[in-house]
Amino acid sequence: MSKKIDIINGPNLNLLGKREPEIYGNSTLEDINKEIQKYASQHDIEINFFQSNIEGEIVTRIQECQNSDGLIINAAAFTHTSVAILDALKSLNIPKIEVHISNIYKREEFRHKSLISQSVNGIICGFGINGYKLAIEGMKNILNGN
Repeated sequence: MSKKIDIINGPNLNLLGKREPEIYGNSTLEDINKEIQKYASQHDIEINFFQSNIEGEIVTRIQECQNSDGLIINAAAFTHTSVAILDALKSLNIPKIEVHISNIYKREEFRHKSLISQSVNGIICGFGINGYKLAIEGMKNILNGN
């Protein structure tokens, strides 16, 4: 039976491929989604993608994930500031994994603090776009009880 995982991406990730390629690489969000979709289909996982630059839309989308098997979230800049996203994540009774393309601990001091980390099962950062694949692997392990 296939598992359903939602992937939520936050603000400015729609600019991937253009914005700071030295940090985020040259792949666009569309490129990343295609690669993730291909990878997930090989593992019998259904992926639903969502991206927004608007905090309230992200909160609403998180709330709509209650019937999913798991959630992977890259809240981007909202990671460091959003109590609303933290509260929405806390309301979900499904596994959650936080992803960051860059290593947030090698960047500016304000990026070292994640408000949402306390509400997730694990964090993956610094592996570029492969972090999403690692998150899928981690989610598979959580869902299989490993």
